[in-house]
Amino acid sequence: MKTREEALAYGLSFPDTYQEAPFHDPNWQLVRVKGNKKAFLWTYERNGYINLNVKVSPEWRDFWRSAYQSVIPGWHQNKEHWNTIILDGTIPDNDIKRMIAESYDLVTDSPSKRIYEAVGKIPEGKVATYGQIAELAGDKKMARAVGNALRKNPAPGLIPCHRVVNARGELPGEFAFGGIGAQAKLLEEEGIHVADGRVDLEKYGIKIIEDSGYDL
Repeated sequence: MKTREEALAYGLSFPDTYQEAPFHDPNWQLVRVKGNKKAFLWTYERNGYINLNVKVSPEWRDFWRSAYQSVIPGWHQNKEHWNTIILDGTIPDNDIKRMIAESYDLVTDSPSKRIYEAVGKIPEGKVATYGQIAELAGDKKMARAVGNALRKNPAPGLIPCHRVVNARGELPGEFAFGGIGAQAKLLEEEGIHVADGRVDLEKYGIKIIEDSGYDL
């Protein structure tokens, strides 16, 4: 991703978003969320490159800055909460999209955000079902949405989607972030025994307690 058009098109692919040029300057093009009108993607040209300003959570802020020289503290914005992505061709598209997606989630109360937060709380050595994650994310009926969100995991190294299985403890035929057998391998490395593509939910599954999250 090197162009403003690509960045804006991706930003506008999220639900309930719109483009705006608030400063009467065509160099500044923003993508906002309808309703709260919060901007999650700023685009502008600086020093010969298209730059993107994206909102970032404190725990990921320094991770992205250390991972890429072209991710710097937010230019002309609060450097605690914003990063600038310089589109100089050194950052893989997938990671650029992850940072934009995270920015979107931070300014919305999206189901995906709640799902990722719930998955992030599954401790090492345990698994949860799609239904349990839906319940922890606030809606027992969105188990299918959990599966869709996990396939679009913006940060596989930080959000442990491999710890999510179906209601029978079965693993998908192909793990979305590593290929066939990858999920089983990751679980085995955490001490979870996988037999015939299934884990024992009685032994390894979390137990949800009413009104208090879950028990290990």
